[in-house]
Amino acid sequence: MEALGLNDVKHKLPAGYIEMYEGVNKQTLPVFFNSHFLIGPEGAHLNISGISGLASKTSYAMFLMKAIQDYAIKTKEESVAFIMMNVKGTDLLKIDQKNTRKDELAKIEPIYELLGLDMEPFKHVKYFYPYSKDYTSYTYEKAEIIKDRLAIGNAFQYKYLFETDEDKECLDLLFANVDDPNETVESIINFIISNSGDFKGIESWEDFKNELFKQTQSDKASKAGKEISVMSWRKFYRLFNKSYQKCQQMFTNQLGKGVRLRDQISNIGKNDVMVIDIAKLDEESQGFVFGDVMRAVYNLKLGSTERADSDIPDRIIIFIDELNKYASTEVPKSSPILHQLLDITERGRSLGIVLFGAEQFVSDIHRRVKGNCATQAFGRTNAIEISREDFRFVPSVYKTMLTRMKQGEYIIQNPVFRSMLNIKFPLPIYKYFD
Repeated sequence: MEALGLNDVKHKLPAGYIEMYEGVNKQTLPVFFNSHFLIGPEGAHLNISGISGLASKTSYAMFLMKAIQDYAIKTKEESVAFIMMNVKGTDLLKIDQKNTRKDELAKIEPIYELLGLDMEPFKHVKYFYPYSKDYTSYTYEKAEIIKDRLAIGNAFQYKYLFETDEDKECLDLLFANVDDPNETVESIINFIISNSGDFKGIESWEDFKNELFKQTQSDKASKAGKEISVMSWRKFYRLFNKSYQKCQQMFTNQLGKGVRLRDQISNIGKNDVMVIDIAKLDEESQGFVFGDVMRAVYNLKLGSTERADSDIPDRIIIFIDELNKYASTEVPKSSPILHQLLDITERGRSLGIVLFGAEQFVSDIHRRVKGNCATQAFGRTNAIEISREDFRFVPSVYKTMLTRMKQGEYIIQNPVFRSMLNIKFPLPIYKYFD
């Protein structure tokens, strides 16, 4: 263990376990991260890749976040909060309920005991669903479950309004995947959010859409916006309307009993877990919500609220699967979501903002995003991926292992370890099935 750099680890945070020998001589040994090199301040950000299936990447990220929450509650060294984006089905929509499968619990319990973890699911969890009148238009969760959670106050429906300057400044996030080499989209957005022309005083999505449509008509276009061609306005209107029509109930004109996500994030407490459901939204709206969440966290950490610094969690961890949608090498360079991810991975550590990202192929991810992740976890992948530049530094013995790994296994790399480690981790302690 000493040769691997696993003895005398400070600020111990469970990373998993390793199994040595076989048969009667088999030994199961715990592996610990130094928390300062996983979530800061020394090193931060985690990237998990692999094609292992059955939510293996998500399961490992959730195992680590559960360990971090336990550690933060027990040690009170530094406070942590979590924002998890639910991107697949109902994967993360029951994390405050305990796994009820007795056969799985029998396997989980000895490992949790070995690692010093609490045999309970996540604590202080709140769920956020996209608003719709029937509850389920934009979520895979059952209506009765949402209603029950709303009634007891651990769930909310989020909405997007077009009232304040802050509301309007999020507009660029809807166009994150639009290649804009001539900065036409950017010019139109700047025109709109500066309240130029007839956009001044507009405070509803429907009025905004109507004014946009006027700009597409050459005889009715605002003179103030005539430096932007009608063809550009038409393209902008078409792109906006596509997303607006798909999620019209979420883009609403009255808050009512709904909530703004950025308001909820600005009040996030120590050890809180926010699960934000975007799984059923279209791709543009998923990006819009994710981008809004990142901006809200950034603004909170930069002091945009009146809260005392001591009241704000020291570290806020944002977890997103399918990171390649927002940080791949093919994402337009002008993407505001990519810029936000670059800001977080390059400067977030000093602010206490930590990214946990996952994707199938690490080679797809922007080099500055993955390059700033202090910890890498590699799951099973294929020979084509292993031939990429990202695996050039990986010893051949590990390359062979990566094509044969089983579910529940990862090869991890972290500054504290002297070499890469092949670790295992237990099944989820929370309910991950219907």
